[in-house]
Amino acid sequence: MLLFLGKGGAGKTTLAAASGLRLAQAGERVLIASIDQAHSLVDVFAGDAGTEDPSGIRSIAPGLDIVEIDTLALLEARYRGLGALMAVASTGHEHGVSFGAIEPEELLGLAGVEELLGMHEIRRLADENRWDTVIVDLPASADALRTLHLPDTVAAYVERIWPLHARMVAGTGSDVRLTLVVAMIERILAEVDSVRSLITDFDRTGATVVVTAEQLSVADAERTLSAAALLGIGVDRVLINKVLPRLNSTSIGLVGAHPAVFWFERWRAAQLDAVGELRRRIGTVPIVEVEHAAGEPVGLQSLQDVADRLEPDSLERHAPGRGEQPSVVLESGRGLESVYAMRMLLPVADSTTLGLGRVEDDLIVSADGRRRRIKLASVLRRCVADSAELDGPCLVVRFRPNPDVWPL
Repeated sequence: MLLFLGKGGAGKTTLAAASGLRLAQAGERVLIASIDQAHSLVDVFAGDAGTEDPSGIRSIAPGLDIVEIDTLALLEARYRGLGALMAVASTGHEHGVSFGAIEPEELLGLAGVEELLGMHEIRRLADENRWDTVIVDLPASADALRTLHLPDTVAAYVERIWPLHARMVAGTGSDVRLTLVVAMIERILAEVDSVRSLITDFDRTGATVVVTAEQLSVADAERTLSAAALLGIGVDRVLINKVLPRLNSTSIGLVGAHPAVFWFERWRAAQLDAVGELRRRIGTVPIVEVEHAAGEPVGLQSLQDVADRLEPDSLERHAPGRGEQPSVVLESGRGLESVYAMRMLLPVADSTTLGLGRVEDDLIVSADGRRRRIKLASVLRRCVADSAELDGPCLVVRFRPNPDVWPL
């Protein structure tokens, strides 16, 4: 699976479409899926989009399919049967909740419902194994990162508000309604966990970050890369979109010393400065420049021109294991004198925004306005955090045994 992150708009969708076209022409079976509710994927292919089958999938070209995921239809399909069952279970209870009176459209107002439904559908499509690569056109950066963090957020809050042991006790009681509620929650959590596992599986999932050649995009790209690393998402590349081409001598000769030439050159120079700054500050991720197209890239022929501008190796996924999950090693000592180090990849985080916290068996890591809750390895649960530092692209947290709980 290949996630496309960026500021949003047609540029990101265009590059996702062009990348899918390039991979399909290389012999892969590709599905491009949009979960951005401001869908523009079909618009990018224009008259070449074809008609959709009953599942909503459109065949664009040999080996290339697209789908714009309808979260309301998903909610209707999954909720109505469960809502009817819950309504039957609450019959005869004067103060029971009437689940049958709730319409699926109302549930879309709940924060995160659409995003979770969309990502679970992506997981289902990926597990069908009909395609070699599923490219996901995500919403704009902030919404995309919130979407990718939702599985962790939902699982953590459910566990905090209604822990597993309490749910199991409630689910095995005599109240049928509670049994059904527990069953529903467990089903939701299983789906959430399957989405989380896919997103953070470095062997199956990578991400492409799309930015423009502007100084403001440098900071946005850094924040996006930092957040992706914090969430455990492997980033394969950064695509810098709409870089102005170099003027050749023929072009300059045709217009001479026209003010438009100086304007164009100043604009291009500013772009190159931004690209250089991006390369300097994000040296750990491959960066690919994509020249500005001469016309609006809509339809297969125009998208082919964009696809031809993508470097062949820019679409190659890194070898399995290109990312890092947090790892733990014993650095020195024995027994109560031991020092353990937990390392996690955090390549472009602003050190001034770093924060650490501890909640029971979890370590809370904050950076650049994002937060991740990490389940500590069993040995670290009997330790206390002693120090933390950035070591190159990694955050290193050192732990020492807690004498109150350390086995003698």
